[in-house]
Amino acid sequence: MGQKTNPIGARLGIIRGWESNWYGSKKDYAFKLIEDNKIRTYLNARINKGGIAKIVIERTLNKLIVTIHTSKPGIIIGKGGGEVDRIKEELKKLTGKDDVQINILEIRRPELDANIVGDTIARQIENRINYKRAIKMAIASALRMGAEGIKIKVAGRLGGSEIARTEEIKQGRTPLHTLRMDIDYANVFALTVYGKIGIKVWICKGEVLAKRDLNPNFVGGKSDVSDRRERREDGHGGGHHRGDRDDRRGGGGGGERRGGGAGGDRRAGGGGGRR
Repeated sequence: MGQKTNPIGARLGIIRGWESNWYGSKKDYAFKLIEDNKIRTYLNARINKGGIAKIVIERTLNKLIVTIHTSKPGIIIGKGGGEVDRIKEELKKLTGKDDVQINILEIRRPELDANIVGDTIARQIENRINYKRAIKMAIASALRMGAEGIKIKVAGRLGGSEIARTEEIKQGRTPLHTLRMDIDYANVFALTVYGKIGIKVWICKGEVLAKRDLNPNFVGGKSDVSDRRERREDGHGGGHHRGDRDDRRGGGGGGERRGGGAGGDRRAGGGGGRR
């Protein structure tokens, strides 16, 4: 079941909040839902190269609050905030509401956001860069920023071949059944001259053991990942499930497989294990 269900939908209310935050009665629920979809579709098309990760929509009695999570806030804000004002006026026309507020939140680590990673790969494929190279670069940068695992699946006429196929490249771990695992997911596509190429991205940011704030504007995984990276570098953390593997690699003072510990490194000829 974990392989079929959207990992974000499975974790809603557990470690993740909803991206639409409002109450709708039976009369106007469907209207609000369609309006949310219109707003998201419009903003994604309007700010095509703005590095949008997600759009959170909140409603009060007569007010509409749209929060855009982006890796490039400068593009959306524009010179002297002129671009934001234009977008605000366009949203007022689209929704028919007088009171529209736009907030912009910057994503500090875009390498750990599935939407931005998928969008980056899609743009590279559209610019005729080899898909394998684009995927491997994305995987390397995500792991370097502290992700526990990443899986990327591409499907379509890869490299312009006549027969469509699916390829999957993964590194680290992405346990989809474990609901306490913070897994970010995105499904984007690249429009190439020879057809559409679908790209799916799963990024595992580690376990959420404490109670997580379900506020939709909570930037998930940012502080958690940085804390884990610091603990791992100090050699104290990483959790009990990673301890044995760290010891084998030389992290816990037990030496390296190549001949650490009492025997020393074969090539160096003595001392403890080294990385």
